Amino acid sequence: MKRIDAIIESLKDESYQPKPSRRTYIPKKNGKKRPLGIPSFDDKLLQEVIRMILEAIYEGSFEPSSHGFRQCRSCHTALISVQKTFTAVKWFIEGDIHSFFDSIDHDILIDILRERIADERFLRLIRKFLNAGYIEDWTFHKTYSGTPQGGIISPILANIYLDKLDKYMKEYCKAFNKEKRRDRNPVYRQNETLMLKTRKELAIATHEAEKKRIIERIRQLERERMTLSPTLAIATGYKRLFYVRYADDWLCGVIGSKEDCKTIKEDIKQFLHKKLRLELSEEKTLITNAKDKAHFLGFDIYVRHTNLAKRDALGRLGRNYTKKVVLAISNDTIRQKLLDYGVVKIIHHQGKEIWKPWHRNKLKNHDDLEIIESYNAQIRGFYNYYRIANNSSILNNFYYIMKYSMLKTFAGKYNTTKSKIIQRYRVGKDFGVTYTNAKGKEITRLFYNQGFKRKTDCSYKKCDTIVPMALFNTSTSLIDRLRANKCEVCGKEDTELHVHHVRKIKDLKDKDFWDSFMIARRRKTLVLCESCHSKLHWGKLD
Repeated sequence: MKRIDAIIESLKDESYQPKPSRRTYIPKKNGKKRPLGIPSFDDKLLQEVIRMILEAIYEGSFEPSSHGFRQCRSCHTALISVQKTFTAVKWFIEGDIHSFFDSIDHDILIDILRERIADERFLRLIRKFLNAGYIEDWTFHKTYSGTPQGGIISPILANIYLDKLDKYMKEYCKAFNKEKRRDRNPVYRQNETLMLKTRKELAIATHEAEKKRIIERIRQLERERMTLSPTLAIATGYKRLFYVRYADDWLCGVIGSKEDCKTIKEDIKQFLHKKLRLELSEEKTLITNAKDKAHFLGFDIYVRHTNLAKRDALGRLGRNYTKKVVLAISNDTIRQKLLDYGVVKIIHHQGKEIWKPWHRNKLKNHDDLEIIESYNAQIRGFYNYYRIANNSSILNNFYYIMKYSMLKTFAGKYNTTKSKIIQRYRVGKDFGVTYTNAKGKEITRLFYNQGFKRKTDCSYKKCDTIVPMALFNTSTSLIDRLRANKCEVCGKEDTELHVHHVRKIKDLKDKDFWDSFMIARRRKTLVLCESCHSKLHWGKLD
């Protein structure tokens, strides 16, 4: 409380000065690195309060097309919105803003905030955070633009900044849209008229032979209708534009010509440059035909064109699949995720690519429960994100590789075969590990067996949840290991114990059992008896 009181006092006299954030980098999918700025504890605490205030002011005025960093919204809600509203579009415009978080203009952002906030002291505090700079390699760097990714207020400030784009697109869509409905196909209309007359004839028919003849005629008319489009292929004046944004990624669906798409792209580019001082990423902002696959938030998106039909509850035949938006997960996405996990080895044989499950050496020194929970968490996490895909069943291929990688990891741990491992851990038709909890009760943890059925429930509590991997990859504390009174290499008990210590885990070479053990457990300490400790330093510890 003294610390909080000190922050309050410094805010009153405006002497509070945010500390420079610590710069670190995380890898991106394209091989580049994303810079993150990690604030100090006091700055995090104050930023959270600022975020709460800004959210209370702005959340009610954000556009429905915005889905990033908002309550009860996520990647899933953005994707489901695309699937529901982009029906029958002809083109996609995939949009991405080049280095958005690093390119936010501080003056423009403060001017936008000033439209709703009259408290200049509050605005000066926000500017202090924007100008705090960052530390990299013990060198201070000033920040003249942008807001650090990793800061608590960065997402809400980004939404406030890009809300101008959302409102511009809302008005742009209204101006672009033309005509209330498409031009009807006269041939399709004629078929509907004949169908109506034929059904009336069936209602008054009395003889069975006559009813059969009329029913056959209805079936024939239905088959003919399935080959026709209800509207004209070339709509003279009908146009529509749809828009969805998640953070700095946005997607437009266009019913119109390719020239319309080029105009829309150029108009958005000019608006961003003139009003917000932002630049579109040319390599990522693409115009894609809806028959091909656009990429948005990790999914392949396209419009299905098919004559497949099914009957409704009243027995009427209809094409319920054509011109619908499809969310798909690609084999390349699964392949890359398996490679990231290190559970697959790609073999090329006679021009074919063969995926071979591979063991994970880093897990072989973990407990059985830790191994199975690690695999379960990764399977659930991947499925939870891609469960809304229309082809979610393709994740069975992902599951197969993960399962046999786990079996090979267990087999490597116990120096045996996969078949013997399956026999040892078989629980009915499943694979499971039995352990005793703190209360002495035996519990069995099964390998994931829930299937990969498609689910479109995007409620906030169930969507985009992050599996706490730390729960399944924890290491025992040094005190607990010393209290066990046991050498971690030879297992000798009731003897004098030594603690072997290394400065950095990355200095270990992973050549011997003991250093691979420390790497796998992410420990810089190893509890040894006197004999094993001496052998380690003599280079004779097996």
